[in-house]
Amino acid sequence: MSGYYEIRHTVGFEETNLVGNVYYVNYLRWQGRCREMFLKERAPGVLAELQDDLKLFTLKVECEFFAEITAFDEVSVRMRLEELTQTQIQFTFDYVHLHGTTETLVARGRQRIACMRGPNTATAPARVPAELCEALAPYAAPVAAKGAGSTLATAPAVTTAGG
Repeated sequence: MSGYYEIRHTVGFEETNLVGNVYYVNYLRWQGRCREMFLKERAPGVLAELQDDLKLFTLKVECEFFAEITAFDEVSVRMRLEELTQTQIQFTFDYVHLHGTTETLVARGRQRIACMRGPNTATAPARVPAELCEALAPYAAPVAAKGAGSTLATAPAVTTAGG
């Protein structure tokens, strides 16, 4: 197992600016696409819950750039679980330019989502669905010690507080 969930993407002209570099917003779109494909392939029951009353709210998105990519570059978007609480999930994303046998890290992103349930006018925090927790377990990034009761090795940081 690779330790990350991966989608591959070939950059198109419509994703670049006049200079030929990829627009910032596309990196964020690729994060969303990676997350969606993960749900489709690894946790399809969660998709059914989304049709019911489960909502996945994006709380925070960020991306840091190290190198540029252009049209027709092949990119691997690699998602890992960074943190899992009772109601929230934080992912990291590595954007890797694939060229021949060489891989170059071109950007790194992060995304935090909250699980909510209820009608749109009265949503409340909800536990991360068990199916999603199980599907994410193989993709947990190593965590550093955070004091007593910390989780090490490949397990995600799990917090018992509501957030």
